Amino acid sequence: MKHNVLIFLAITLVLVTSGCQNNADTSNAWVQVEQVEPSYRNLMPVPASLELQKGKFYLDDSFQIVIQGEPDKRLYAAIGRTVKRLSGRTGLFLPQVFFDRDDKPTAPQMIIEVKKPAEIQFGMDEAYQLDISEKRISLKAETDVGALRGLETFLQLLDADAQGYFLPALTINDSPRFPWRGLLIDACRHFMPVDVIKRNLDGMAAVKLNVLHWHLTEDQGFRVESKTHPKLHELGSDGFYYTHEQIKDVIAYAADRGIRVIPEFDLPGHATSWLVAYPELASAPGPYAIERKWGIMDPTFNPAIEETYIFLDAFLKEMTSLFTDDYVHIGGDENKGHHWDKNEKIQAFKQDMDFADNAALQNYFNQRLLSTLKSNGKKMIGWDEILHEDMPKDIVLQSWRGREAMITAAQRGYRSLLSNGYYIDLHQPTDYHYLNDPLPPDSPLNEREQTFILGGEATMWAEFVSPEIIDSRIWPRTAAIAERFWSASSVRDVDDMYRRLKITSFHLEELGLTHEKNYPMMLRRLTGNRDVSALKTLVDAIESVKTYNRNRQRTHFSYTPLTRVIDAARPDAEVARLFRNDVTDFLENGASDKTISASLIQRLQLWASNHEKLLVVIEVSPILHEIRPMSENLSAVAKLGLEAMMAIESGDKAGREWLKQSATIIEQAGKPVAQTELRILPAIEALVGFVE
Repeated sequence: MKHNVLIFLAITLVLVTSGCQNNADTSNAWVQVEQVEPSYRNLMPVPASLELQKGKFYLDDSFQIVIQGEPDKRLYAAIGRTVKRLSGRTGLFLPQVFFDRDDKPTAPQMIIEVKKPAEIQFGMDEAYQLDISEKRISLKAETDVGALRGLETFLQLLDADAQGYFLPALTINDSPRFPWRGLLIDACRHFMPVDVIKRNLDGMAAVKLNVLHWHLTEDQGFRVESKTHPKLHELGSDGFYYTHEQIKDVIAYAADRGIRVIPEFDLPGHATSWLVAYPELASAPGPYAIERKWGIMDPTFNPAIEETYIFLDAFLKEMTSLFTDDYVHIGGDENKGHHWDKNEKIQAFKQDMDFADNAALQNYFNQRLLSTLKSNGKKMIGWDEILHEDMPKDIVLQSWRGREAMITAAQRGYRSLLSNGYYIDLHQPTDYHYLNDPLPPDSPLNEREQTFILGGEATMWAEFVSPEIIDSRIWPRTAAIAERFWSASSVRDVDDMYRRLKITSFHLEELGLTHEKNYPMMLRRLTGNRDVSALKTLVDAIESVKTYNRNRQRTHFSYTPLTRVIDAARPDAEVARLFRNDVTDFLENGASDKTISASLIQRLQLWASNHEKLLVVIEVSPILHEIRPMSENLSAVAKLGLEAMMAIESGDKAGREWLKQSATIIEQAGKPVAQTELRILPAIEALVGFVE
């Protein structure tokens, strides 16, 4: 069969090369897609309703905006940012980049009407109406936060033709499906400077998310300045923490974008960094040191001594005056209770209080924290472990262990939000997150119980992200999750989501997010500033191992470098995904589509010949030595794919020996290499299976 492959490839070579002879970068030619859809079909999130009208509104240098009503000053700043982005995209000299609230243009082309400023709190009104005609644009909202959401839609509608830049004439009435639409950023495992937080707040605003869940304490680091207990940040942070002024700055920055900031202080477990400074509050004797490994650790606050509550009362009082949102997250997850079980005094306390188990003891601890929070005008949110029959109904539960916990909570009258299925640190594909719904059509909840589902949060845990790569793990996938929280449940066309996501990703770059631009930079570093084309060809076809397998396959620490191939590789690699889709189309169409066939052959040829090119770079780049077996695997399975395609197109049946060799190649290629996996392999298996 291998001899016949050469003949087959020679015949198809003309088809393959004719479409690419003018394209110097053939590795990218395969994934280029011309945008042919009008801008109103590219919106993300999809609005609640859209009615297309006749005509277009063309922009020119005279474009000006006027505000009517009583908004907060945040709207004036938002208009300035909007005009700046508009000017940057179009090259038009638009004067209102520095928007003056007293500026009253005589003939404004856009009128923004707002009835009142919004309080940045749970349940704020975010609805808006956007009307665009050939002559004028009208944006109406009850609150200025609604106007902010409308401005993001306005920017997404920008389009162009031979006459210039325009917006399509239409009417949009829009409001969110869920009131709680969040992103958790863990700043503890790896510290995220303020600029990282701010640029991601900009990204959140662009896709209409409204909650930043800021994870601030952990075994690996205590990230907030405490003036009541300064040893917390002095001894528990390695010098990386946010000052009070920085926190106030971030809260104000978020509020200007209609985003709430909820701090999380994880208790009673995940507490090593607290106990470095105050070991006398621990359930087991110290001393303690900042944890450098990943995993579930045992250090836990002692719930049986009054000193714990005196300490936490003072700390939480300080934090509740610093963070302005109504909610404070207490964590409450993954307390295994090992140190409680070994502490005789804690066991005696449990017996004296008639607590049946550690869950009852933790509920006592949580109730004490709840009392402190309520006395300071705050409400409690925690991970689903805090659910207990004695807890009042005004807390919020965040479900991470499974949908069942959220359903149970709602049936018992507790409000909850979903994070299970939105763990973006686990490198799962975008469509997995997108089709995960807090309230799916088959939900067992009745109409009243469904009102207790507030929405959800994507979670960016930081074991394996640095400031350099965190954006590539959050974006663009989180834009699809944002749509799930905002748009109707019926909006679930995966192919269309991916099409629009590519456009949204491009728009997010103008906000300073680095999810695209840092990729080639990391490849240049890996090659020592040599030609990256062969390395890119490989990395485009692989992804990190999924779920928690990275740390299972090799022990990592907080000081582990995050500059390897696995760190450059992106979740849901587009090249690999499109190849899988094309193989599916090829096989479903009975191998009759010659365009798809030629495209697949081109890609397989590129992969088949890539190892020899990459080997030249690997031999002079020691950091790439670990990935050499993956490069060999890519070449081997690509050649296998070419052989399978020849057999399919010629109608040949595979021999027993070829099938045996194929199984061996596929089995070898299916083994992770340097904590990465070959994401084209399912498509190769499908081709081989079709030959059988």
